Amino acid sequence: MPASDNGLGSSAPIIRLSRVCKSFEEGGRERVVLHEVSAEFAPGEFIVLVGKSGSGKSTLLNLVSGIDTPSSGEVWVAGQDLTHLSEHARTLFRRKHIGFIFQFFNLVPTLTVFENLLLPLELNGRADAAGRAHALALLAQVGLADRRDAYPDKLSGGEQQRIAVARALVHDPLLVLADEPTGNLDEETGRQVLDLLDSLTRQAGKNLLMVTHSPEVVGLADRVFRVTEGHLVEEPAVQIRSQGGKDLELRI
Repeated sequence: MPASDNGLGSSAPIIRLSRVCKSFEEGGRERVVLHEVSAEFAPGEFIVLVGKSGSGKSTLLNLVSGIDTPSSGEVWVAGQDLTHLSEHARTLFRRKHIGFIFQFFNLVPTLTVFENLLLPLELNGRADAAGRAHALALLAQVGLADRRDAYPDKLSGGEQQRIAVARALVHDPLLVLADEPTGNLDEETGRQVLDLLDSLTRQAGKNLLMVTHSPEVVGLADRVFRVTEGHLVEEPAVQIRSQGGKDLELRI
């Protein structure tokens, strides 16, 4: 399965946010999480979102994936305006074009490693011989071909996250969204998973949008954005990487 052609010119953004606002009702009062957020992300970029807990990073991922819709403004992914699609249409778009990686793996415990990997293909009607061969090849790429018949509870945390990375890529999505994918791993294992994710997405020409608090992740990004006080502000990655120790943790 070759990398997808999204039908866009090389200069067209894969993600475009136009004056996006998102608010929630809490205790009879409106809480504004995102306000007038506008940004464009080019094809093939590795984008990192940083910011304090509760600043709106995960909310932004939910809007880009079509899990949620903005209170106002528009969210475009690969030339498709998600804002005005029905919930069913957004689900189908997400199923076909977006891969997810979560902090807590989210593997189906009653399915084997290989069955977990096939799940996105089955949902897209692509679990044929070619799809299964692709899944096996990807399993080998993440170094777990010998664990195909194991169940998730028999794997280490790092192994489970490597399967989660493979699952996010197996259906050849345009965009991979990752929410703290190394947050539940020790430092060394997290670095290995991060390197694997970075190499596999770049190799396939995928877009990667990741929420993180990890300095290691920031160091690999093409662009870094901070979510702060409802706004999305681009910051030089070098500036963030140059901060040391405790100060870096506070800034991210």
